[in-house]
Formats: sequence, structure tokens, C-alpha cells
Amino acid sequence: MRLLLIEDDAPLAEALSAYLRGKGFVVDTAATLAQARAALPAAHWGALLLDLHLPDGDGLSLLPLLQRQHPDCSVIILTARDQITDRIRGLDAGADDYLVKPFDADELLARLRAVERRRGGGGPHGAVLQLGSLAIDLARDRVLLDGQPVDLTAKEWALLRVMASRPERIHSRDSLLDALYGFDDETDSNTLEVFISKLRRKIGRERIQTLRGLGYRLAGSPP
Repeated sequence: MRLLLIEDDAPLAEALSAYLRGKGFVVDTAATLAQARAALPAAHWGALLLDLHLPDGDGLSLLPLLQRQHPDCSVIILTARDQITDRIRGLDAGADDYLVKPFDADELLARLRAVERRRGGGGPHGAVLQLGSLAIDLARDRVLLDGQPVDLTAKEWALLRVMASRPERIHSRDSLLDALYGFDDETDSNTLEVFISKLRRKIGRERIQTLRGLGYRLAGSPP
């Protein structure tokens, strides 16, 4: 999942970005509403982590634009405002969840997983997608093949996670690259194919289907 973290507290933004990247997410950051508006059309965002008090205005003012451009994008508000009226206002504006600062990074991760599941992830068995002898556990960030753990790099897990989170979809090349790289990362023309090949070697070549001209899909996913 690719995340846009909109937060003007630079140390907090840096710490959260590092933590979430270590969990297999791609994280881009914006410190102002203007930067966030410029970033919205540039990628397919899985979720926004949105501070409300920004230097150039209220973070909630971004939500109408987000809903037009990315209607499937989840929003978690991160703010020091702890009044019930503020929570209601945020949720009524279209946010999926609301987290009051200071918070534990593990709690943010759990809430991200929860909104991911609610927005269409996890398959028929909730947080665990079972494809024959392959089990993809989105809640615990692990993959089992024939009951044994599969050791994946952060990029391999990010790639598998985006396909497993919406297993019924055919995932285009661009959408998968969005799950692997942020604005500041360098890529080359065959980067995605290299990671697909590595992932196939670990979970089975037949597990990832190539649909020529369309993209990739997990084999055995529901129609």
C-alpha cells in the first residue's frame, strides 16, 4: 500500500515514515496542504495519514478533492485535537478513522490494517488469504507455504501485500510500482519484473498470473 503522510512536524513525519517503510509500506510525505494537493494526482494512494492543523489550513479541506480523485483511498486523521466534536467532524467529512496524538506507532499500524480490510482487503477469510497451501496473513505480516514461513524482503512483501489486499483485481504495472516506490526512489524499466520473478521463486511460479497487456493477479483468487 502506498501512503501519503501529510504532517508538518518533520521529526514525527520522519519517524513514522521510517517505521511504516520497515513494515512494507511505501510512504511519501507532504508538510502543507499545497504540497498534498500537488501530490494527489501523482500516484494511486492506498491511504492518507492526515494531520488537521497544517501551516496553510485545515486538513479536512483536502477531503473533497481526495474523494473526487481517489474515492477508494482510506483516510486516518492524526491530530492533537481530542474533542468529541472534532472526531465527529472528521468522520462526517469522510475519514475512516481518527487517532489522537501522541499515539503508539503499533496502534497506527493496526488501524491501517483495519481500514485496509474494511475497504476491500483480506479475501473471504478476513485478514488471512488462503490460496491452497499458501497463506498470506495481512494482520501479522507473514506468509506461510505448506505451513512454513516464507522469508520475504520488504519490497517483496509490499508487492505481495497489494495483490493480496484486493485479490479479486487484476493489478496493473503502474499500480504495483506505486506499491514499491515513492517519489524519491529510483527505478529502472524492468524493476517490477525482477521482483515478480523473485517472489515467484519463493511462493511458486504458478501463484502469480501474468495477464498480457493488463497486469498481474494472484492465482486462485476469487473471480
